Amino acid sequence: MSVKIFAMTHKPFEVPADPMYIPLHVGHIHAREEFGYMGDDTGDNISEFNCYYAELSGVYWVWKNYTGADCVGICHYRRFLTSEEGYAFTEAEYERILSSYDLVTTKQLELPGSYRDGFAAHHKVDTLDETGRIIAELYPEYYDTFVSLVHQNKTYFGNMMVAKKALFDAYCEWLFAIFFELQKRIDLAFEDDYHKRVFGFISEFLLYVWVTANQYKAYECRVAIIGEKKETSEVTARMAEFFEKRDAVGAKTYFEEVLKQRPDILMEASDLNGECKLCLQAVSTANLERSAYGHCFLDHIHTYVEVIQYFRGLNSIASKAVRAVMTAQEAQCQTAKTAYVQTIEEKSCGASEYGMTTWTTELALRAAIRLYAPNQDCADRAFASVSDTFQFG
Repeated sequence: MSVKIFAMTHKPFEVPADPMYIPLHVGHIHAREEFGYMGDDTGDNISEFNCYYAELSGVYWVWKNYTGADCVGICHYRRFLTSEEGYAFTEAEYERILSSYDLVTTKQLELPGSYRDGFAAHHKVDTLDETGRIIAELYPEYYDTFVSLVHQNKTYFGNMMVAKKALFDAYCEWLFAIFFELQKRIDLAFEDDYHKRVFGFISEFLLYVWVTANQYKAYECRVAIIGEKKETSEVTARMAEFFEKRDAVGAKTYFEEVLKQRPDILMEASDLNGECKLCLQAVSTANLERSAYGHCFLDHIHTYVEVIQYFRGLNSIASKAVRAVMTAQEAQCQTAKTAYVQTIEEKSCGASEYGMTTWTTELALRAAIRLYAPNQDCADRAFASVSDTFQFG
């Protein structure tokens, strides 16, 4: 049983040495630069609509044009399905897994609220609702599953899967029938490139609906993310400039604009080291301190490295304090809060508690603790447990 996995990309990347992986240049019809990869604009294709479909223009191409393997899969130039130990699967391992499972995909992503609420926070929720109406019309046997899951808090992510070609084709036939109808019904005029990728976003959830409704046996595995996005590096570089100038107001204005255009910048897939979250925390703290005290931490440290190191140390203290006072019941209720700060906590754990000097403020410590505490009462207890060790500035 042969396996080929297509790595969807729009930029050059280090292609895995395993010949099982094939790079596919999505949106190739509009490419301004050639990377030497196969494009998604030959044969039956939707390459011209890549700005709306993202990696799905490549998925469509594989469905319609590729017949060279028994099993096919989709990954990204930065994201690969791996074992629990973090190793990429070999072709033999995929063959073994697919002898017992219908498909391989990501672990379910647990959201702080319902999928619909999360979608509504960043996209036009009418588009998601219209998707449900189309499913009711075209595939009524899937509608109850869609309605049930859209109000729950789980989904797959990344449009990543590996399956036998026949099952892959069946999924694509279902998915694109829904999206081609949706494309006729919605306004495709979006304010920025990020929100244009509406079909790419919704398809992550629809894979979860399709697998659940059909009761397919999915082998859910980890995702390895390689390298930082260019957009993330640009944001942290700009934040470094604002910190150097001690410009808390300018940093706040800039970051708010970034979040409008790229709300995914705070997701772990974009913010591998948690530094964008730390920048947001720093900006919020600086402006609160200036408002309350007339000064802020940027009056004492202002290089990017110093700021990140300072907030890692502050968060290390805060997370330890919360864990020390948190009851078992509070720990069970912490899921939503932890989902947002998980990357910060993991990266800050054991960080040097450098810079906790007389210019550390009560406000900064309280704000850091509130990131980790499941409720205000727990936050107050945590603050009381460590505040005596500080001489606040």
